[in-house]
Amino acid sequence: MANPWTGEVALVVDGERRVLKLTLGALAELETALETDSLVALVERFEATRFSTRDVLLLIVAGLRGGGWGGSAEDLRTAEIGGGPLEAARVAAELLVRAFQLPGGREPA
Repeated sequence: MANPWTGEVALVVDGERRVLKLTLGALAELETALETDSLVALVERFEATRFSTRDVLLLIVAGLRGGGWGGSAEDLRTAEIGGGPLEAARVAAELLVRAFQLPGGREPA
């Protein structure tokens, strides 16, 4: 079961329920994959609903890897996502919220 208090989100990939989490290492990999120095632009794109499928894919991969999955973006491109692209986008957005929100729904100061 995913624990929202520790930033975890669940997603079904190829029929298997997986736990995703944006750990510090996963966030560093995400920054590298996005070829950016900051995740602020990515967060802003999600807040404005201007994110791309690439953004969703890279966030899901980072979250899966943070949850212990050893796959790559290439592996995920051919995977069956429970709930389809809409669920993948929802989970990606939820990962960002949980990674940067304090317990109780407060945002960092």
